[in-house]
Amino acid sequence: MTEHLTDLDAAVDWLFARVDGPLRIGAPLALGKPHRLLNALYARVEQDPSRPLQLYTALSLNPPRAKGNGLEARFLAPFAARHFGEDFPRLAYADAIARDALPAHVQVEEFYMQSGALLGSRQAQSSYTSLNYTHAADAVAQRAPQVIVQKVAMRPDDRRLSLSCNNDITQDTLDAMTARGLPRPLLVAEIDPQLPYLGGTATVDVSFFDLVITPPAPYPALFGLPRQPVADADYAIGLYASTLVRDGGTLQIGIGTLADALSHALVLRHTDNARYRRVLNALDPQLASHPLVQEIGGLDPFEIGLYGCSEMLNEGFRRLVQTGVIKRKVHDDLALMQRIENGSTLSIDHATLEAEGEYLHGAFYLGSSEFYEWLRTLPEDECRAIGMRRISEINQLYGGNETLERLQRRHARFFNSCMMATALGAAVSDALEDGRVVSGVGGQYNFVAMAHALPEARSVLMFRAARDDRGQRESNVRWNYGHTTIPRHLRDVYLNEYGIADVRGLTDDDCVHAMAAITEAPFQGALLQQAFSARKLAATAQPDAQRQQRNTPQALAAALAPFRNDGTLPDYPLGSDFTEIEQVLVKALGWLKANTQTRGSKLRTVWDALWQPAGDGDAVYLQRMELQSPKDFGERLNARLLRLALARTA
Repeated sequence: MTEHLTDLDAAVDWLFARVDGPLRIGAPLALGKPHRLLNALYARVEQDPSRPLQLYTALSLNPPRAKGNGLEARFLAPFAARHFGEDFPRLAYADAIARDALPAHVQVEEFYMQSGALLGSRQAQSSYTSLNYTHAADAVAQRAPQVIVQKVAMRPDDRRLSLSCNNDITQDTLDAMTARGLPRPLLVAEIDPQLPYLGGTATVDVSFFDLVITPPAPYPALFGLPRQPVADADYAIGLYASTLVRDGGTLQIGIGTLADALSHALVLRHTDNARYRRVLNALDPQLASHPLVQEIGGLDPFEIGLYGCSEMLNEGFRRLVQTGVIKRKVHDDLALMQRIENGSTLSIDHATLEAEGEYLHGAFYLGSSEFYEWLRTLPEDECRAIGMRRISEINQLYGGNETLERLQRRHARFFNSCMMATALGAAVSDALEDGRVVSGVGGQYNFVAMAHALPEARSVLMFRAARDDRGQRESNVRWNYGHTTIPRHLRDVYLNEYGIADVRGLTDDDCVHAMAAITEAPFQGALLQQAFSARKLAATAQPDAQRQQRNTPQALAAALAPFRNDGTLPDYPLGSDFTEIEQVLVKALGWLKANTQTRGSKLRTVWDALWQPAGDGDAVYLQRMELQSPKDFGERLNARLLRLALARTA
């Protein structure tokens, strides 16, 4: 019988009374983690070595913390307080991991981490578990957790609770434990009234849980990802990617500014096709005739629309649904889908599909407060068209109804990001060559493999062509690298701001030439020479003269400038969580960071700042940063640096 409590400490007592000795707890990734319950549990065990705790989870999200009194801290502190809320329950164990301060009797295993946040944590790096997302449920089952805790949504007078933001691995874990002959763990739900209620396969009867906790108000805001500005390179990548999507197909996208740019490009293609084509022509006059665009993609608006099937639902999907890009519905009735495929539909089939079909499937969601509000307020018929599914149903074909899923996922395009790619087609997405994990594999390998398993499907890995590191420009197309996430035998389509490289099935010689063609100009010659030295080119090769002119940040900025200036390609295409003043400051602080990476550049920037006159409009920005009346030399210098950055980014 399900028990109900309202007190978190009483819930911990309930757990302790039912579990003897060490505690083995599973918790969902990201938003579905019951922060307040986990904090109450951690507070109880932190100083009690007699109750060791092992927590199996992923993506433990905490708001960023401002350090010191510099410009970054002055910007971040007020923003974080407003955006996340002063009462946001920071995960105490995550704060401890970040400073390597977990007690010896507490261990936290994660298979995915907040990108770049834990590179310096020995505890996080040593306890990381490298897994494909589809293997996470069985890995948790292997640990035989006694308890699984999860945040859920509830509607008044309804016996069904919604797993809402995390339908991903809870039920798969239970099935994996049963298959291993393990006892069913205790299931504990924490109700959060802020969490959007999504129905269908995301719901379970209240009796599914052994304990349901309804903590008292006030309820902190859900963790909202701040939306970041989209740069020229990101837009170029998104525009190129948008040409590879076929009407009536299937779409999977990741997260971040590359995904934001792709979503905006798809919306532009659908809602203002003439302008979309003008942007593409400015970017690359030959793009419309690119063989891959002709073969698998298109430039026209969407008549049939797309079906979205992605492990993570986010901001981009909201906009794609709102603008009618995502609207192709699928159904779990195999016979119906087969009739649609072969053109033998019954008179009632289309009515059934319209009434019961779903155009968007995901395993978890994460986004902005605006995204959550959209989910909360969706009309019932639109809400029914969104299905939250198990990760085993989203990220793979085998093990379930493969015939059905193949019919649903026609012309699938799987868009994901990587940090680097090699000239021979391997991808570096999750870790550095010394082994430290930046984020995790997540579902990337799953989608790449699925693209090879599905007819007419393609995997597209997107990355920025180069990066600035401590004042040095470095290419992200490498000859080789000491770590890979996607092996080169699964090479498919690579794409950056300089174009598209279709490398599936190519010889190594042809693959090198395709990757060199999208390499930033100064690095092309050395890359080709390395390939020749390694006997991977049949003959010596020189960089293409046209590519030498086009493959530069300056040429890209010039091509996109008219569309940046007229608002076609805005800084925040999916909306912003920053005020207008903060948006200007974000740009200025970004410039300042880029120009103080080395000792020399820092000295030059400080020197220039000392001579920077006050700008007419500086006062409002200085006031936001509490530098309108500097009190000492440090504050006066920060004020001058900010004035310089504002002038350079005006």
